[in-house]
Amino acid sequence: MNHTMRIANTFANNKAFIAYLTAGDGGIEKTLKAALALIEGGVNMLEIGVPFSDPIADGSVIQRAAMRALSAGTTLKDVLWLTQQIRKYSDIPLILFSYFNPILTALKTSFLQDAKQAGIDGILIVDCPLEESHAFHEQCVTQALAPIYVIAPTTPLERICKMDAHGQGFLYYACRKGTTGIQKGLPDDFVEKIQHIKAHTHLPVVVGFGISDRDMAQKVWQHADGVVVGSLFVKALEDGMDPSALTQLAMDLDPTINQSTEL
Repeated sequence: MNHTMRIANTFANNKAFIAYLTAGDGGIEKTLKAALALIEGGVNMLEIGVPFSDPIADGSVIQRAAMRALSAGTTLKDVLWLTQQIRKYSDIPLILFSYFNPILTALKTSFLQDAKQAGIDGILIVDCPLEESHAFHEQCVTQALAPIYVIAPTTPLERICKMDAHGQGFLYYACRKGTTGIQKGLPDDFVEKIQHIKAHTHLPVVVGFGISDRDMAQKVWQHADGVVVGSLFVKALEDGMDPSALTQLAMDLDPTINQSTEL
C-alpha cells in the first residue's frame, strides 16, 4: 500500500483517534507493548516521538520521557525497529514525530527510505519552519511519506493556506500557546479557531496539545477530523500503568465509543 494512503483511508472511513508515545521511554520493548495496548484500546493512528535533548514544544511530562529514552540509549534505528514490530500486528497509520535536528542529520543518509520500508506513513517535524523545509519535503514526497505541518493559534491565515498546499496527510493544530501537557479544558476560542482553519483548508485537521479527558476529546471530535492524546498516556506509563490498564484508558477516551453510548 502507498503509505500516504493509510492516512487518507483513515480519514475517509472515520475520524482519527491518535495517540502519542515517546519511543524508548522505559526501553523500546516497553514502547512496543504500550503501542499495541493503545491500538487494542481503539487508537487508529499512532505518533511515535523521536526522543530529543531539547524538546522545546513539550511540557515536563514529555521532556522527562525524552530524557529517560535518551538515557536508555534510544536511537533512530531503535525507532525503526519499533515501527517494524508494530507493523507485524497492525496496519494503522504510523507518524514519526520529531524535532528537526535528528532528522536533519538523517536526511544525509538513507533514513527516509528506511523509514518507508519500516512502515512509517508520515513525518511531523515540530520545529522546522515551512521556509526551511524544502529538502525534507522533497525527500518525503520522493519516498511517498506525508510531510505534516503544525499550525499554532497565532498562525496567520495566509501561512495556514501555504501549509495546507504543501502538506500531505493532515494538518496538526496545536490548539494552545505554550507547550504540551495535561490540561483541564480547551481554550475559550477553540471552536471559532478550528472552524476558521477548516473553512480555508482541504487537508484533514487534527487537534492536539493538552487533550486529557473524554469531554475534551469529544468536543474536538465534533469540530475537527481527529484528536491527539499524548501527555496523558506518557504520564500513565511514567506512573507504571500496565498494558491492560493502558488499553482501558484509551477506551475511556475513545470518542467513537463515547459517541455511540450517547445515542
